[in-house]
Amino acid sequence: MMANDKDFIIKNALEVGKDTKVTLGTITSGTVDLSTGNYFAETLAANTTYTFSNAGDVQAFQLEVTGGVDSTDLATSSYASKSLSVSAKETSPNALFIGDSGTKLYVGGASSGSIHQYNLSTAWDVSSGTFNQTLSVSAQESEPRGIHFKPDGTEMYIVGNISDDVHQYTLSTAWDISTAIFTRTFIGTDTFPMDLRFSSNGTVMYILNGTGNSVTQYSLSTAWDISTASSNGTFSTSAQSTSEQGLDFSNDGLKMFYLSGTGATVFEYDLSTAWDITTANYNSVSYSVSSQDSTPGAIYFSSDNLNFYVTGQNTAQSVYQYITGTVDATLTWPASVEWTTGATPFAPAAGETDVYTFVTDDGGTSYIGLQTADNLS
Repeated sequence: MMANDKDFIIKNALEVGKDTKVTLGTITSGTVDLSTGNYFAETLAANTTYTFSNAGDVQAFQLEVTGGVDSTDLATSSYASKSLSVSAKETSPNALFIGDSGTKLYVGGASSGSIHQYNLSTAWDVSSGTFNQTLSVSAQESEPRGIHFKPDGTEMYIVGNISDDVHQYTLSTAWDISTAIFTRTFIGTDTFPMDLRFSSNGTVMYILNGTGNSVTQYSLSTAWDISTASSNGTFSTSAQSTSEQGLDFSNDGLKMFYLSGTGATVFEYDLSTAWDITTANYNSVSYSVSSQDSTPGAIYFSSDNLNFYVTGQNTAQSVYQYITGTVDATLTWPASVEWTTGATPFAPAAGETDVYTFVTDDGGTSYIGLQTADNLS
């Protein structure tokens, strides 16, 4: 080992790939084809096992890997064995929303005419929930069926099937329903509305119509101001069920989820144009939540779409949590790689990018590996 206080000169430096030109190569099903380049990049779509082929006279190459995630895969969802009982406050929970980065949960229902707020000590984990406070909305709606918040927590919206209208409240302290003040009402064309949602930018509002067995879409000329709403399309859910209970969307607006009371089933739809339900098409994917409760009341998807939540009205008046995807894909390296740190690096987390450098002096029989960049996102 050279002492740190000595000057030194590198002689006969290793010529990487015979020149310094970076050439993007190809990866096919985990196989890194070294005859195609010296720099490779991919995003993990599933658990991946890498192999290196056609090393030839390649001396070194780099591999850039971005962590991937399989999200909103409703067909392979599973119950997370996590729930939160709300029976002490609401025996008919049929409105649900989770906000403030997954740390606040709101439930409304017909038995109380109120919205109940719970704090989640672990974000998106309903089993960590504790009751915080209640806000009565009975002056506007005695049976709230849907609830939605503006992303910054300063506006709250409810809908119900007594008034059949949408009511907007302004919160002087974000996410704190004790500071909510009623501001305005929108009178729509829907009768017996069962749920309420907005697009991510607040320019489109959706109401699940229990009488019409459909979803009505409204455009808002001023984002998040329901007084500027006007109807601009409907989508019928009757082909799947006529027992409307809940509605939600994926965070990119390309999927719509409809919760039916019949069979306690969630149905999935693809939207060819984001947030436009007139382009929706049922993709034959569904998931039953009947094992937890045969009479579901509402549905909500987490902001990363890796979890969804359903309220049960029959068995235990609880919020149940389901897993829709695997947070991180895993990767397996070739046995021929010896890592300089002595420890095999893990795959990057979803959305993060790591870079690995590999060197061989025996034509690919063995490699020295080093993680040269961590979390470039």
